[in-house]
Amino acid sequence: MKFERPFLNPVPPTAGTSLYAELMANVAGLPNDELFAQMIVSQTGGIGALPPGLGLDEAAFAALLLRHFPGMQLVVRHAGQIADPRALERDDVLALLLEHRAFKDGSEEWMAEIVTAACMASDHLWQDLGLWSRTFLSQLMTQNFPTLAAKNIHDMKWKKFLYKQLCEKEGINACRAPSCQVCTDYLKCFGPEE
Repeated sequence: MKFERPFLNPVPPTAGTSLYAELMANVAGLPNDELFAQMIVSQTGGIGALPPGLGLDEAAFAALLLRHFPGMQLVVRHAGQIADPRALERDDVLALLLEHRAFKDGSEEWMAEIVTAACMASDHLWQDLGLWSRTFLSQLMTQNFPTLAAKNIHDMKWKKFLYKQLCEKEGINACRAPSCQVCTDYLKCFGPEE
């Protein structure tokens, strides 16, 4: 079945949507099927911050669909290439994620690119990805980047955690206090994301 969807007004995604039902009826039974389905449904509904094709180029998005949802076709209109002022930051986030991938499924590379694209947006990472709750983001991180996820022992918000990892890698201590527990910004990093 072929779906062509423009970007619509944001509508909360539900498991009952026809696109979601169609995607799930065509899953390949691979890791990330459910996560990709949520992101695709959210994106086509105008929810989240991912660019067309979940931030992948047209060929990679088509390959993702073929691998995870055989028999499904989605037409995605990509905008022309524009200069990325955050290219170096994007490269650093992508490298961090790829360094910690599980090496269990090839879709981890696509997931790293998608998460990187979402990190460039300004909301909570699970929302920017178009996932339906933070629980799914924790599943994504544990499944695709387990050694990185294992480092988040205090359940820090994921986007802040990723950038903290980059700062630590460069030897930059961005925290204003000797430990997170006494920092005045503690709730911004560790508080609820709802």
